[in-house]
Amino acid sequence: MKIVAFETKVSIMRKDDPTWRFALGASPVTEGHILRIATEDGVEGFGYASTTAHMGSLTGSLQAELEYLKASVLGRDSDEIESILIGLDRAMRGAPQAKAAIDCALFDLQARRLGVPLCNLFGGKVRSRIPILRILAIKTPAEMAAQARKLVNGGYNYLKIKVHGEVAEDVARVAAIRAEVGEGVHLTIDANQSYTPKDAITALNAMAKYTIDLAEQPVPVEDFAGLALVTRSVPITIEADEGAGSLREIYRLVTERAVDAVSLKIPKLGGLRNTVAAARICEAGEIKYRLGAAVGSRLLAAHGMHMACSLRDVDYACELGEFARLLDDPFEGLEVKDGFIELPQGPGVGVRLAGAKA
Repeated sequence: MKIVAFETKVSIMRKDDPTWRFALGASPVTEGHILRIATEDGVEGFGYASTTAHMGSLTGSLQAELEYLKASVLGRDSDEIESILIGLDRAMRGAPQAKAAIDCALFDLQARRLGVPLCNLFGGKVRSRIPILRILAIKTPAEMAAQARKLVNGGYNYLKIKVHGEVAEDVARVAAIRAEVGEGVHLTIDANQSYTPKDAITALNAMAKYTIDLAEQPVPVEDFAGLALVTRSVPITIEADEGAGSLREIYRLVTERAVDAVSLKIPKLGGLRNTVAAARICEAGEIKYRLGAAVGSRLLAAHGMHMACSLRDVDYACELGEFARLLDDPFEGLEVKDGFIELPQGPGVGVRLAGAKA
């Protein structure tokens, strides 16, 4: 069936904590675009384009990218997903977040047409639920410990501590949170590129006694050698995030064993198709991977859930529950319960526009 509709709508979701911040910035809202595509027989699919500056897109530029790529989608046969995605790459270099929205909408539409869950298009589910890791924004050690307690009381057993490159303060944050939640809760940290290699080694070796499962992107993405040095020098699993922004970057990280793990993100990689490819690269190189932070609508988290539940080696908590701290979500039908999200049921991605019939 021919694609006859390609419609975008800006989504602005308020944060329940308007002071929420991390090492790369702060904003009281999360912005994105909802994409709807539909075929001539009325079947539709949805994708979420994440507006994330450190991944390369702002609201205006993302809207322009989607508008530019629209011509490569309209009029095409919706079954020809691979051909359409190849055409997007030929039409425009980069623009992974816009391309991810199109990719996700195409797969959602196809699954809805077939009447199957989205994960069936990637081989079917290998698990039915995923433990959720929740993020602690940068605040004082005491404030972060208090927020950690609230999350643990809410059923979460995995927490990610945002840090910002000040070694003594960051170690104090980790110490305070571990003292508050006890030994049974899994902790990770995320520096968002804010350390030098030497400071990262100093900080992570000091944090190791507090039992940290992994440390995400400790040094700037440009410092590949520094990242590899940190990986070799600390007892904590080192994970690439901003430095794993393309299949080529992931291939190099894996083949040179510069990290122990990779954070896979659908918007960062340009969609579900590339996320599967990235996972296979990691599997071949025996590097760990999981689904990283999906900050935005439940629609984006639902796509992440179908991906996480269809990939063989996802063996750690995924960051697919951040919608729980956002207001004004245009989609519903996905919730965190006791620290887990269940794979959405029904055809396609399994969530629906708020107010629509189930």
